[in-house]
Amino acid sequence: MICLLPHCAYLSETSRMIEIHRALADLGLPVRVATHGGPHERLLADAGIPYDVLGPGITPERAATFVASAIGLGDPRQSMYSDAEIHTYVQAEVEYFTAHGITVAVTGFTLTTLLSTRLAGVRLVTEHAGSFVPPVFERRLLPAPTHPVDPRLKHAPGWLSRFLINRTANRTTGYCGGFNRVAESLGAEGVPSLSALLLGDLSLVPEVPEVLGVSAAELAAWTPAHTVGYRPDSRLTSVGPLFAHLNIPLPDRVQEFLDRPGPTVYLAMTSTPAAQVRAAIASLSSLDVRMLVAGTIHDLNDLATDRIMIEGVLPSHLVMPQVDLAITTGGQGSVQTAMAAGTPLLGIPLHIEQDLNLALVERLGAARHAAPSANLPALAAGMLGNRAHLEAAERIQKFYAAVDGPAEAAQTIAQQL
Repeated sequence: MICLLPHCAYLSETSRMIEIHRALADLGLPVRVATHGGPHERLLADAGIPYDVLGPGITPERAATFVASAIGLGDPRQSMYSDAEIHTYVQAEVEYFTAHGITVAVTGFTLTTLLSTRLAGVRLVTEHAGSFVPPVFERRLLPAPTHPVDPRLKHAPGWLSRFLINRTANRTTGYCGGFNRVAESLGAEGVPSLSALLLGDLSLVPEVPEVLGVSAAELAAWTPAHTVGYRPDSRLTSVGPLFAHLNIPLPDRVQEFLDRPGPTVYLAMTSTPAAQVRAAIASLSSLDVRMLVAGTIHDLNDLATDRIMIEGVLPSHLVMPQVDLAITTGGQGSVQTAMAAGTPLLGIPLHIEQDLNLALVERLGAARHAAPSANLPALAAGMLGNRAHLEAAERIQKFYAAVDGPAEAAQTIAQQL
């Protein structure tokens, strides 16, 4: 039996699990879904997917603090969860796996599964590392971080910052402390590094080789042999793009807004604090464009004007093909949704994984990233006036059209049974 465990504090991780669930259902495989809860669990219900909540459930306030404390945003001396939370969730997961005969668990950032699957003898498949995987570090493909967590890197030259970030992902134990304390108390295998915190027994790499810059064969051949900082049985496999096709309609008022003449920008900064979304809207409001904002769980309605439409969660795969420029934080899901639509992207990255996603498509000419000191309206205006970005995005669109990422992921998960 397969169990999917989305982290429902994240729209992207919830929506990816929905895509994988659909593809597994197409194969006729029985699947259970379990979550710790969170503001996006309602998307599971909207998709008609039965699910169980393990533990006490996550309030919107706890979800917000979790996101703010996550890798690349919070202090690396903490582990996002308290030790008591880790212990509670690990025990709940072990009991659930045992009660339902689970042999393969698939998760999107429900990191407690790193311990519970070991204790329950369940094979763990992950997808949340995205492109942030060892062969990328080993090829020195990570860019210098826009927001270094290590204060020593904040004023380092770019070449040094880039060298160190590629060299240390499997050497730093940032964010691992709580997991290792609980692992020791339960007699489970610990987590040796930040990189290992993101890898399961098998990690799905949801990107095409043309964008990643690493071949599928090289990913499949990688092992942690003779390399420090990894669990010895960690493996990788390429499955292609994996992003949301939310089964929610595009409201008529939104379609009417998109149908108006003139350039349109789509601002979708999901899993981002409201203050940062507000700052981006305020900055971009000086542009002579229409702006559609996916406010997700934030109340931003006071910022609406005749040129700025504020909505909640939107089906981005239906919006992206109808806009001239997408602006996101650079999560892999939003980057891939833009590229699959052939839409140029301007990224405002918050942490190194988003820096990487943007760097990969920026290298191909389809995107730009905004540094903290950047003139955001000028960058957006420059992209709107440059057809080369559109042509580059359309080239990536053709790469994506040739691969069914969810189907590839489902076939790979099925093989783990």
